[in-house]
Amino acid sequence: MDILARGRAYIFGIVYRWVLKPVLFLMEPEKVHEDMLIRGAHLGSSPLGRWLIRSCFWYGNPKLKQIIAGIHFPNPVGLAAGFDKDGKLTQILPGLGFGFEEVGSVTAGSCAGNPGPHLWRLKKSKSIAVNYGLKNVGAEVIARSLAELSFSFPLGISIAKTNIPATIDEQAGIIDYIEGYTSFLRNQVGDYMTINISCPNACGGQPFLKPAALEGLLSALQKLRIEHGDKRPWFLKLAADIYPTMVDDVIIVARRYGVTGFICSNLTKNRGNKKIIDSNVPSVGGFSGAVVQELSTNLVRYIYKKTKGEFIIIGCGGIFSAEDAYEKIKAGASLVQMITGMIYQGPQLISEINIGLVRLLQRDGFSSISEAIGADYKE
Repeated sequence: MDILARGRAYIFGIVYRWVLKPVLFLMEPEKVHEDMLIRGAHLGSSPLGRWLIRSCFWYGNPKLKQIIAGIHFPNPVGLAAGFDKDGKLTQILPGLGFGFEEVGSVTAGSCAGNPGPHLWRLKKSKSIAVNYGLKNVGAEVIARSLAELSFSFPLGISIAKTNIPATIDEQAGIIDYIEGYTSFLRNQVGDYMTINISCPNACGGQPFLKPAALEGLLSALQKLRIEHGDKRPWFLKLAADIYPTMVDDVIIVARRYGVTGFICSNLTKNRGNKKIIDSNVPSVGGFSGAVVQELSTNLVRYIYKKTKGEFIIIGCGGIFSAEDAYEKIKAGASLVQMITGMIYQGPQLISEINIGLVRLLQRDGFSSISEAIGADYKE
């Protein structure tokens, strides 16, 4: 099966890189993104479409299965929040080979986001500059839509505060988070929840990375979870540019409120990043892909070593190959997420990564992916 899957992925990779990608990269990136959402939702709405995608892209192996925080993951590779903001692709993504998805980030109110354009390709840097500003149709609309569906893989929901001046005030921001979270409680949607405190493109900055503000937010969310008996795992999504002392403070507060783990990381806003080598760098937005790869892996490594596996870590940023994913897993990530690698390499990349992970596990003598988590620190 692995030989056939490798051959299939190889062929699709050639077709994407040499035929489709040159055409797609002539188009505006936001138009391509919107078209992919429409086509993906259409394919996912029919059994034939789901079968077609699955037959072309899906790959599975028992070595990749894990139970994490009580949730069964068929493989460790997920779609990060930011691509499927309104939850349109939940039916088609399992067939592509993803082991889970994170929808959003979703906000309490419908949000138009920042003025366009919203996306730029930094081709030499293998990066995407993103300035959507949490554009989405709103938590209640998304939650009701998803409540009508069933899912064949774990679904995470990323919650952020609505990107409007009214939520800059700390208490108003907390209320907004609560309202967004409550929509998914009320509609009973989501296997795990992520609290996005690190969007680099929202007005008011990232105030909840500060200990006192984070304490207020998590205290309010914990009260809500207790009132509703919500025992789902919950995560904090951290900034790529966060300092170690800030990470230490976040860990202390997260431990106090029983947070399950961290997503490492969001986009970087550092325009002095030496991996940004393009000349057409926009003055707004944050950067994904290869330019954030080392930052996210270092954050995974720091938290894992600091907490000795106490928290579940999801590595996100700069995954273009099985080796990239494996590096994050060995550094301490239990799961990984990606978007940009798929844009540059093609949709077959998910199966390529999973096939490659099995090969790397066999090379290193591991019988399952869980044995490789934090392997860099094991004797």
